[in-house]
Amino acid sequence: MNARLQRAWFVVRWLIAIILGWRCGWGWGLAAAFVYPLLLLPVFAALRLINRGPLQPRWGDLLQAWLREVVATELSFGWRQPWRTEAEPDHLPAGADTGVLLVHGFSCNRAFWNRWMARLRREPGVAFIAPSLEPAFGSIDAYAETIEAAVQRLRGLTGRMPLIVCHSMGGLAVRAWWQRFGGPELPAVITLGTPHGGTLPASLSPATNSQQMRWQGEWIRALPPLPRLTAVWTPCDQLVMPASTAAPAGAAAHRIDAVGHVGLVSDARVWALFQTVLDSSRVSASTPRRI
Repeated sequence: MNARLQRAWFVVRWLIAIILGWRCGWGWGLAAAFVYPLLLLPVFAALRLINRGPLQPRWGDLLQAWLREVVATELSFGWRQPWRTEAEPDHLPAGADTGVLLVHGFSCNRAFWNRWMARLRREPGVAFIAPSLEPAFGSIDAYAETIEAAVQRLRGLTGRMPLIVCHSMGGLAVRAWWQRFGGPELPAVITLGTPHGGTLPASLSPATNSQQMRWQGEWIRALPPLPRLTAVWTPCDQLVMPASTAAPAGAAAHRIDAVGHVGLVSDARVWALFQTVLDSSRVSASTPRRI
């Protein structure tokens, strides 16, 4: 369902651009096709005012983040997610000793993680699942069952809790899952640009899951913290405002400069951090499995 919505938006976007170009000139058509990157410029500039003090990003970092975000957004929302949803299937090899669960964010689908899945497939002994959270604009609480089903599949294969990696809203979905299904075995979780305390732009959308992400909202304040959390955040995040909400108290926080919200998932520094946590998980996986 998520992929169909994105394909529909892709077609509508380019139809509008073509019609506008035909009627008003191709310069206007091109501007309509890429209106989102153009609108991002003042949003990135505003981050200088929103994230003050030690959180304040430099102008050069903001410009670099905007350029990288334009590329990352077009590749993700214009190609991978609409058209390549099943290009990288889940990987559940026999004998895997480590599981990785990849949880996407708001208005996305499993293809958000295609590059990660392609790289993880080359890791011997690593299984992974990347579910699509549906309905796209439903309650975040409803995603808990999808996450639990994936966790149990990976636990059944490896004998232990998977490493969970989340982007944006996905981190809140995992907290909702932990609230409902949490037990004595503590999961290691990495969140990338997750608004743990909510975010100001969430109030602009009427979607149920967006309203749940409102800054300091009632729903988000009722979520329990994750016990083993590594929180990756950037002061150049155009969707998580203020940036400090992505680095909650008690988490191992890692600041990544000069990258935007979507760009976090393609940043080499983030992948290196993930590899460090994954290697640590694999060391612990060398202990005998519980029967």
